[in-house]
Amino acid sequence: MKALRLIRWSGSVLSPRPRPCSIHPFHKHPPPIRPLTTSAPPIQPDVQEPERNHDREEDQSGDEELVIPKDMPKHLRKEARLRALPSPPLSEARSSAKLAALHARLSLSPRIPIETLARCLVDGTADPNPDFNNTSLSTLGRELYGYYTAEAILCRYPRLPTAVVFAAMSAYVGPRTLTQITKEWGVELVAEPGGEVDPGYLQCKREDSMLTRKHSGPSDKDPAIALERSQPKIVGLNRPNPGWSWRRGVSSMTVYDDEYGDLIKNNGRSSNNMEPTTTVEDACARFVQAAMGLVYLHRGKHAAKSFFQEHILSRHLNIGSMFEFKQPTLDLTKLCAREGLESPVARILSETGRLSRHPVFIVGVFAGKEKLGEGSGSSLNEARVRAAVGALKGWYLYSPLEVRVPSEAEGPNAKPWKPVLIDIGEVVC
Repeated sequence: MKALRLIRWSGSVLSPRPRPCSIHPFHKHPPPIRPLTTSAPPIQPDVQEPERNHDREEDQSGDEELVIPKDMPKHLRKEARLRALPSPPLSEARSSAKLAALHARLSLSPRIPIETLARCLVDGTADPNPDFNNTSLSTLGRELYGYYTAEAILCRYPRLPTAVVFAAMSAYVGPRTLTQITKEWGVELVAEPGGEVDPGYLQCKREDSMLTRKHSGPSDKDPAIALERSQPKIVGLNRPNPGWSWRRGVSSMTVYDDEYGDLIKNNGRSSNNMEPTTTVEDACARFVQAAMGLVYLHRGKHAAKSFFQEHILSRHLNIGSMFEFKQPTLDLTKLCAREGLESPVARILSETGRLSRHPVFIVGVFAGKEKLGEGSGSSLNEARVRAAVGALKGWYLYSPLEVRVPSEAEGPNAKPWKPVLIDIGEVVC
């Protein structure tokens, strides 16, 4: 298989030069080009200037610049410059103890700059400039997480239903799991982002739940509004005819939705010309995804795969508990008919205490002379259903002895790729 070469466009992901020490005030619509100087602008000498009653003035280009009074102490000047930034400057990353501890806690290579790790902690809602937030890194990390997780699940369990694959993907690299990983890494969220904040905190602008509830719209007391809101509406970025009450099937979820089977929505929420905000869960997920993109760009795919194995795939996940069968006996009958087996028959294997208050029945499901599953219960019907569920799980949870994923076939010294089992698919009743 041909390896992907993302190093050609990695320059658009990593900023080649550090953040300027010169401070520009925060704009809702920042200028497209931010000066990248490595030193602070020199303080102008004392000259006679007309007195100004305001703290800001506009230059000839139309951008606002911070004017610092001449009599302000030196330490207050630095604080004023930092407060004017939407996020901490990269020059402060070297002096952050939290960043150094996080770098060591993740066992990152010394070749990974701590300034780029500080950039992973800046969400797009805190600093809208793509050169200083983690938007590009999180996009790359999200795709890598999805690719590595999907190949691990599908190659190990090739017969899993699509709905269970979506649930397993969400359990491994979903927003809730990545939020828990953020807490395990010891990363804390800042109350309000700004240039004066320690770069070791996760910078994001949280959405106000009270404000969202206040402007949620008309009351549901109106029957017409209540009827309209009761009807399910599908709204997603990739969905055709948004707002229509279409049924979301497994096929449409695979084509239009994300890797978890959820609707694709905007990362930052903004309405009524307000600044974009995000939830804590989404901000934490983007940070962990950006950390994966950071390792991939600086250390390569082998280091990124090891990072994924250590922090994601090493977690135990009971996939058997994700199944939910509505009619297991009917599903088993359809499966046997598709595979050319005889119709399943339930037989009592053993029982105890039939006339007592707590009887136990053990029932097996057979297709001819071959036993497909076994289950126990306090009644014959319960034991028969559990036996059918066990037979279905035994079929869907099949795993080959040697599991090899496609990413292991990349590289000059990799072994030739051998195709894995491709199943027909789950039974549709």
